[in-house]
Amino acid sequence: MRFLPGRSRIRLLVVGLAAGVIVGLPGTGSAAETEYTMSVDVAGSGPAISDTMYGVFFEDINRAADGGLYAELVQNRSFEYDRLDNASFTPLTGWAPAAGSTRVEVLDDAGRLGERNRRYLSLGLPAGVINAGYNSGIRVEQGKTYDFSVWARTDATAGTPLTAALTDPAGRNLAEPLRLAVRGDGWARYSGALLARTASITGRLLVSGAGAGTLRLDMVSLFPRDTFRSRPNGMRRDLAEKVAALRPGFVRFPGGCLVNTGSHQGYEAPNWERRRSYQWKDTIGPVEQRATNANFWGYNQSYGLGYFEYFQFAEDIGAMALPVVPALVTGCGQNRATDDPALLRRHIQDTLDLIEFANGPADSTWGRMRAQMGHPQPFGLTHLAVGNEENLPDAFFVRFTEFRAAIAARYPDIIVVSNSGPDDTGGTFDRLWQLNRDAGVAMVDEHYYNSPTWFLQNNERYDSYDRNGPKVFLGEYASLDNRFRNALAEASYLTGLERNADVVRLASYAPLLANEDYVQWRPDMIWFNNRASWGSASYEVQKLFMTNVGDHVVPSTASRTPSTLEPISGAVGLSTWGTAAAYDDVLVTAADGRQLFADDFSGTDEKWTNIAGRGAWAISGGGYVQSDAVAENTMVMAGDPAWRDYDLNVKATKLSGREGFLIGFGVKDSNNYYWWNLGGWNNTQSAVEQAVGGGKQIMIADGTRIETGRQYDVRIQVRDRTVALFLDGQKWGEFTDNRRVEPFRQVVTRDLATGEIVVKVVNAQDNAARTAIELRGAPVERAARVTTLTGHPDDVNTQFTTPIAPRQSQLTVGPAFSHTFPPNSVTFIRIRTRSA
Repeated sequence: MRFLPGRSRIRLLVVGLAAGVIVGLPGTGSAAETEYTMSVDVAGSGPAISDTMYGVFFEDINRAADGGLYAELVQNRSFEYDRLDNASFTPLTGWAPAAGSTRVEVLDDAGRLGERNRRYLSLGLPAGVINAGYNSGIRVEQGKTYDFSVWARTDATAGTPLTAALTDPAGRNLAEPLRLAVRGDGWARYSGALLARTASITGRLLVSGAGAGTLRLDMVSLFPRDTFRSRPNGMRRDLAEKVAALRPGFVRFPGGCLVNTGSHQGYEAPNWERRRSYQWKDTIGPVEQRATNANFWGYNQSYGLGYFEYFQFAEDIGAMALPVVPALVTGCGQNRATDDPALLRRHIQDTLDLIEFANGPADSTWGRMRAQMGHPQPFGLTHLAVGNEENLPDAFFVRFTEFRAAIAARYPDIIVVSNSGPDDTGGTFDRLWQLNRDAGVAMVDEHYYNSPTWFLQNNERYDSYDRNGPKVFLGEYASLDNRFRNALAEASYLTGLERNADVVRLASYAPLLANEDYVQWRPDMIWFNNRASWGSASYEVQKLFMTNVGDHVVPSTASRTPSTLEPISGAVGLSTWGTAAAYDDVLVTAADGRQLFADDFSGTDEKWTNIAGRGAWAISGGGYVQSDAVAENTMVMAGDPAWRDYDLNVKATKLSGREGFLIGFGVKDSNNYYWWNLGGWNNTQSAVEQAVGGGKQIMIADGTRIETGRQYDVRIQVRDRTVALFLDGQKWGEFTDNRRVEPFRQVVTRDLATGEIVVKVVNAQDNAARTAIELRGAPVERAARVTTLTGHPDDVNTQFTTPIAPRQSQLTVGPAFSHTFPPNSVTFIRIRTRSA
C-alpha cells in the first residue's frame, strides 16, 4: 500500500476525465456513435500469458482480517487492545460489564495465560461481560451453529458455573444458553456450541460467572461453524467465496505497509514492542500463543489470521502463495533504515525458516510445525518478496541483496521479488529500477494509484520495457474511486498488461477488502459489513478479466478515436503542504505582454479564493502568508480558469515545516490543476504534478530542495501545451503535455482448453463504438458468446443495488462482421475457431 511522505494516506476521491481532453464526445444519453475498425489474426500467436497472471493482494487494512475475512465474531477476544494501537482503545474496548457486575478489570501480571498473551480479564463474582462484535453487532443466522470457546480459571474450590449466551441488545436469548463448569485455578480451555433459533444483526455475546470468588478469562471466542471449507479458525464464507470466484492465480500477503513499518524487533522482554513490522513467526502455532501487534492502519491485529491460514487459504482457492517479508528499511512515511547487522541476520534466517515452513519435509524443524498445525504436505512456495515500497533505494538494495544471496544459496529455485518504490515514476522509481536491472533481479514489484485519465493515457506503458530485463509484478494499483468510470479505466489498462504479458507476469488490484464502518483507504475491490458483502464495479471488471485470461495473446489491431488536445488553460494558485510559506508580487501576463493579474498584497486578499478550504491565510508583512505548518494542500486560487498562453511570476519563501511550497497553474478547481511542487516529499525532490479529479501524476521532476527563509523568484511560462519553468532566473525544466486519452482499447487472447479466442474490448466513452471487425487467418464458428459490463460512469455498486453486473448474450460472427459496443462498456466475445 502506497503512503507517500507528505501525502495523505486516506483516499476519498471522486475522479473523472479532464475536461476538454477528448473532444467530439457528447455527454451521457447521446445516441452518437464513433466508428472503428479492428483486425484479428486468428491464426497468429503473441506472448504467452502466465497461469498466475492475475491475483489478489490481501492486507489487513479497513478491518480486512479481524472483523473481516477472519471469521472470529468477538472483538478484542484476548483483551489486548491498547492506546498504542489506537488512542481511543483500552483493554476493554469492545466489552461492557453485564448488569449487576461489581468488579470487571483487565490485569497484566504473573497470572497471565502466557508470555505472548499477557492480559486477561478478572471478574469478581457474580459478574459478566458483553461483547457486540463489529459493525452493528454479531450477526446470528437462524438454524446455524456457533462454536464458543474460552480459556478460564477460578479460585472457587467447588468450581464456577459459566454461561455463554447469544442475546439481542435487550438481553433476549437468540439461542439456548451454553452452560459450562470451570474447575481449578489453572488455565484450561472450555468450549461448546450454540444453535441459533432467532436471527439478528445486532447480536451480543454474554459471558457470565455465578457464585463467589474470582473468575479469570482469556481468548473468549465465537466462530460460525459454517466457515469457508468448514475449517476451524477459518474464513468468513461469503468473503472467501467472493475472492475464490475471481480464480486468482496468486495471493500476495500480508502487506503492504504492515510489512515495512514499525520496529523490526520481536515481541519479547523486556520492552514487548507493540508497533512492529509483520514477522511471520509471531503468527503461527496455537492462537492463544500468538503475539499481538499494533496495526499500522490504526487498530489492533490479533494474528488469528496468520501465515499458516494464509498458505491454507491460497491452497484452498487454487492460488500461489506470495508472502512479503520486511527488508529492515521502513517506508509508508517512516523511511528509516535499521542498521543492526545481528538483527538483519536474524530476519534473513527467519526468511529461510519461512521457506522451510512452507516447503520443508514434515520431519524438518519448521516443516514439523506446519505438520502439527494440520498440513503435513508442503505448500509449494515458489515466490517470495523482500520489502515493500522503500523510499531509500540504496539502503534497501544493500539489505535486499543480502536476503537474495542467502535465499539463492539455500533455495535457488525460489524467485525473490524486489520492488520499485511507491509510485509509477520519479527519482526513487528510477534508482530502484537501475539497481534491479544491474543486479539481474528476476522480478520487480511496481505500485501506483492514479486517476482514470492516467490509466487511459498509459495503456502503452509496458510496450517499451526491456524484454530481457526483470519481469514486472504489478502488485498494487487502482484508479482513485469505486465508480464505474474508474473500473472502465482499469479495464482499459488491463488490455495493455495482457498485450505485454511477456513483461508483466503478475498483477493484483489493491486493496482487496473494506469493512464499510472501518475505512482507512478507498477504493477497494470488495466491500462488506457484518451481514453482507458486495463487489465494487472494479471487482466485476477484475472478475471478468481473471476468469477469461487465455493462454497467449492473439495479434490484433484497432483504429483510434479522432481527438484533439486543447491548450493548457486555467487560473493560478498558491499552496503549501505541511509547511508555512509567504508569497509576494504575483504577476500574470499574456503572451503579448498584457497584464492579466497582479497582487503585491498591499491591500486585502479579496482576489483570492481558498478552494481547498484548509490553511491559515492572511496578509502579513506585505506578503500573503499561510501560517499553518501542519495543514496539507491549502490551495488558494485567483484569476480566470479560461486563461491560456501566459506567464506567472511570484516570489515565494518557506517559513517553516517539512516541505517547500507549491505554485499552481492551469487551475480549474480544487481537484483539477497543475502545480510546481518545490521541495516536496519531505523536501527530497521537486516536480510538476498534474491533478485530474484529485489524482496526481508527475510530469517532470528533479532533486531540487528548498531552503527555509530564502526568497525564491518563480516564473512559469505556459504556451499551448508546453510549459517552461524558471527558478531564480535559471531554467529549471520544460515539458510538453501531449498525452491523449484513448477511450477505445482491445486485446485478444486464446483459450487453448476451449478452442476459443477471447476478444476483449473496452469503450470508456459516452459514444457507442460501431466497429467493423475482421477475423483473418482461420475460420471461426458463427455463434459467439458475449459478456458485457455497462452502465453510467458514476454508477457505484452497493449492498442494496449492483448496477454494474455482467450480462450474457449471443452474437453471430464471421470473417467480417460489425458490432456496436455500448457507451461506457467492457465487452468480452468468445469465438470458437473452426479448426478447434
